[in-house]
Amino acid sequence: MNKSVLIIRREYLTRVRKKTFIISTILFPLLYLLLIFGTSYIATKSSKELRVALIDSSGLFDRGLVNRANMEDSSNTLEYFTGNTDSVISNFSEMGYDGYIVIPPANWESGLPEITLKADKTHGITSIYGIQNKLNGIWNNIKYQKLGVNEATRATLEKNKISLREENQKDKASNAGIATGVGYLSAFLIYFILLLYGSQVMMGVMEEKTNRIAEVMVSSIRPFQLMLGKIIGISLVALTQFLLWIVFALIIYNITKASGGSSNMMSGALEGIQKVVSNINVPLILFCFGFYLLGGFFFYSALYAAIGSAVNEDMREAQSLSFPITMLVIFAVALMAPVISDPTSDLAVWASIIPFSSPIIMMARIPFGVPGTVPYWQLGLSMALLILGFIFTTWFAGKIYRTGILMYGKKPSWKEMLKWAFRK
Repeated sequence: MNKSVLIIRREYLTRVRKKTFIISTILFPLLYLLLIFGTSYIATKSSKELRVALIDSSGLFDRGLVNRANMEDSSNTLEYFTGNTDSVISNFSEMGYDGYIVIPPANWESGLPEITLKADKTHGITSIYGIQNKLNGIWNNIKYQKLGVNEATRATLEKNKISLREENQKDKASNAGIATGVGYLSAFLIYFILLLYGSQVMMGVMEEKTNRIAEVMVSSIRPFQLMLGKIIGISLVALTQFLLWIVFALIIYNITKASGGSSNMMSGALEGIQKVVSNINVPLILFCFGFYLLGGFFFYSALYAAIGSAVNEDMREAQSLSFPITMLVIFAVALMAPVISDPTSDLAVWASIIPFSSPIIMMARIPFGVPGTVPYWQLGLSMALLILGFIFTTWFAGKIYRTGILMYGKKPSWKEMLKWAFRK
């Protein structure tokens, strides 16, 4: 066991002392914030606002209703036309319009058929929905007018709507919207860390094989101990980096809170964080996140290490062999959307129990409530199977490592690696 501790210490200290570790620890939170706010800013600034000619052949629309809709929502503009509009149809682009809509003859009681926005180019779906929503607003106003509904009655009708809120009797603090956001965030963080640090394990083993360091190590330590030491050492690097990011986030949060918020955006962010914290079981989620992060990392890193020991210096060969493992992680991410839409379905239950997908899927389910949505037996079984899966993959990878680390000049296949694993 002392030899495994030495391996853990070597792997940990070697990586945390590198400049790349320090730089990535500082830059990642900044780049992440820049990505979030930058993409939101770019999306807002680059969204296309359409200017559309609205040609009324029904006699139901009028200029006042259209102008009112434009005042209430200025994101897209409708220009009202009636009468002889042939010149508008034939020259809409030269007149500065992105397209035109013809409202056909219709009866307000039977409604309008599907209408078409005719343009000389294809516009984004967001802009099309904006025009559609504005037309629906105008159509509602027409129906209110025809029915003789005054402004006061209309306000009452639009105000008195049923609001349905779900309450989990076993976890009354849970909130579906917040649980969805926390679930996605937790699962994606585990996904990125599995791929990022899993590949680091593979690269580290390949480097040792190339430098012939592993030959000396294998002669003095059992493959299982060596594999265990490398995986735990690198996992501690990932955990250290993640904990530093949490510390940075708490420092920024407390500084901003103490200063009273420097802007409306920051104040809104603080209120959002406080709302999230009050609607989730923070200690449970943090504990489960740490467990599934480390468990998933141990599980997949052993397989990545086995591949690193089998290949030589050819990165294309390593990518080819690691593709099936990477696809398992990606497949788990692909399951997140249906699981979060129904966290109690059979798919959600089984995907959160099977070790290949449980680190990501279970973390997507837990924010919805324990034991309400996720019974204790499912959580306990998922954790137990992940531990057993890690032990098995470490043993499996150690057997491959024992043979593969001494093989040079030969391109292995998964079939051959399986023979190494089950060789006595």
